Amino acid sequence: MSAHTHDHGRSHGHGHTADATGRIFFVAVALNLAFVAIEVGAGLYANSLALLADAGHNFGDVIGLVLSWVALVLSRRKPSERLTYGLRGSTILAALANAMLLLVAVGGILWEAARRLAEPAAVGGPTMIGVAAAGVVINGATALMLMTGGKRDLNVRGAFLHMVADAAVSVGVVLAGVGMWCTGWAWLDPAIGLVIGLVILAGTWGLLKESVLLSLHAVPDGVAPGEVLAYLLGLPEVREAHDLHIWGMSTTEVALTVHLVTPHGHPGDAFLARLAEELAHRFGIVHATVQIELGDCEAGCRLAPADVV
Repeated sequence: MSAHTHDHGRSHGHGHTADATGRIFFVAVALNLAFVAIEVGAGLYANSLALLADAGHNFGDVIGLVLSWVALVLSRRKPSERLTYGLRGSTILAALANAMLLLVAVGGILWEAARRLAEPAAVGGPTMIGVAAAGVVINGATALMLMTGGKRDLNVRGAFLHMVADAAVSVGVVLAGVGMWCTGWAWLDPAIGLVIGLVILAGTWGLLKESVLLSLHAVPDGVAPGEVLAYLLGLPEVREAHDLHIWGMSTTEVALTVHLVTPHGHPGDAFLARLAEELAHRFGIVHATVQIELGDCEAGCRLAPADVV
């Protein structure tokens, strides 16, 4: 006997919230994309690697904003006969592609920074300071727009944190520009470019690792399988739980399948509804499929051993 449980309690008002968040993403992407174009032009004009590196960083985060926006749109698409989970999994593939492209960009930034450290070039300090200061304002404003949505949506929260990091990096570029303007130390520009490249690398490595793990159906960060199993075994109706699988359907939605042995009979639909609600509330698992077994078969379930998939 099996039963499918799916938490719908969080969907009330989701359409209006998603529309409002979508508009925020549109404004954020437009603002940041325009700033990236200005920053590239100013970086070439001022011969500033720090500005160009920051532009690369900001462009990577524009891609991140677009991915978050796309994830929001895809989460509302209905499944089809062939794509039974809809297009949710495409957000994982997009994150993986984004991480790989960013690694290539970081390689170019670090190579150029090393070359310029060996042969520092003159940089237009005032231009560098002015553009980077504008970046602090734009990234800060974008973070403020995303702050409210970030309290409800992990996907939006990730975009918010990216924008906060961008504002901090732009502050670093401003400081480097002031330092060069006051001291004439041209090596500060490639040094800041190197630091920015390392910052991008650190963030990208985490994105790459998480997207690869999600593509392999690993348990998403923030969900502890041992705690989920302990909760299931603690239910008075349940004697045994096995064949537990937890994975990400997308970058924001977690699914679960499990076999529960209830020797006193099927616990009923009310039990399954309560279980779905608790899994969503306690662990963020919004899509749970539960198979009920009575444990009266001598052979037992063939999927009970932990090493059997």
